[in-house]
Amino acid sequence: MTAYAPDDRVMVSPRYMAGAGDRIADALGPLIHLFGWTYEHDASTGRITADSPEGSLFVDFNPLHPSGRWITVAHHEPYWEAAFSRDAPLEAVAAVTQALPQLLGDTRHAERIPITDMPLDQIAEHNHWHAEADALISPDMYCRLEHVPGEATAWQVEHLYHPDAPLATFTHAIPEGLVRNFFSHLATPMPVERTYSDVPLGTRHGHTILITPVRGAAIHPQAHHTLAQLDRHGRSR
Repeated sequence: MTAYAPDDRVMVSPRYMAGAGDRIADALGPLIHLFGWTYEHDASTGRITADSPEGSLFVDFNPLHPSGRWITVAHHEPYWEAAFSRDAPLEAVAAVTQALPQLLGDTRHAERIPITDMPLDQIAEHNHWHAEADALISPDMYCRLEHVPGEATAWQVEHLYHPDAPLATFTHAIPEGLVRNFFSHLATPMPVERTYSDVPLGTRHGHTILITPVRGAAIHPQAHHTLAQLDRHGRSR
């Protein structure tokens, strides 16, 4: 029996076990409110589409997509696409969508929305992922970023708990900075906040997931979670 009620707010790590969360506004809101992208909202389905001012970039949020491709980013000429499943953490998705205006030369707020220039293998090493052939693999072996340069889908983020729905896919022509942004926000050990019911059932009881309460913690919830991570690490050595 769990110690948490469905609506309890919790801190969760690693992020690839936490599910998407409920902050879709972080992925789409800045494009609309800070950069003036046009958008349409279908209240009956919850679908939101947003277009860049010159019409070359398109973001589609479709919560009812039949194959679970929750958020899609597409660029015209050259064509490239990034797609994210409903289990991809929105913090990592927002790191991609919020950086899109910079690709078009709109550098407003660039100091607040950086595009990381750290290579993928260094991001992996910094967060204790390891390299194996053409893949970067999480410390618990559950998540991997696979790079296949010759394929139409050049990068794919897979998760053992979601074998039929990659967390993210990126086609070969995509600017690699967007892949780096997604991966840096996916691989970090920093926890994310969720409602307990939003943590996927498949990962909720995995042996590597760590869930700590937001309410009732004697110190700041993130600090409390960090101490719990350190305690777990010490006991596992």
